Amino acid sequence: MNKALVIIDFINDIVDKNGKIPSCAEQVSTHHVINNANIAIQWAKENSLPCIFVKVGFQPNYLELPHHSPMFGKAQQYRALELGKWGTEFHPDLHVATDDTVVIKSRVNPFYNTELDSILRVNAITDVYFCGVSTCWAIQSAVRDAHDRDYSVHIVSDACTSATEQDHQRSLAMLSRIATLHQAKNLSQI
Repeated sequence: MNKALVIIDFINDIVDKNGKIPSCAEQVSTHHVINNANIAIQWAKENSLPCIFVKVGFQPNYLELPHHSPMFGKAQQYRALELGKWGTEFHPDLHVATDDTVVIKSRVNPFYNTELDSILRVNAITDVYFCGVSTCWAIQSAVRDAHDRDYSVHIVSDACTSATEQDHQRSLAMLSRIATLHQAKNLSQI
């Protein structure tokens, strides 16, 4: 069994209170989600597991932006999620190293039109551990897709959150039917 940790969307625009769409910033801060993600990252690196950092973002011309999308449609108008800007940088508290693998996505799902699946397959990964934001969007989409691609799926539940605790818990309850839930502090027991 080969494992990898996939860390999703801990970027300033989403998780910093000064971001352009800080939907998860309050919950990330209140529940120490980045700290828990760092515990998971440390566990992965201590066990020589690949850490794959995923971020949503668009080129400055926004050509890949789905303008009709209720979620992304106004990103260009507000210059949100623009690659190369502060908003799409990983939050400074996140332990991402310069040599870590970074995947850029232009949709909710980190598998859609990215190299994520290829990276996992070429490294013979069978078990994928997810953490990030938001539980009810990117994590849910990733977990469902990974499950259907026949990976064994795991969620570091305290290293994820949504705009509300209720949304987070509701998503975890649904996803627990296709994924194993873990707490960051207990990963060392795996």
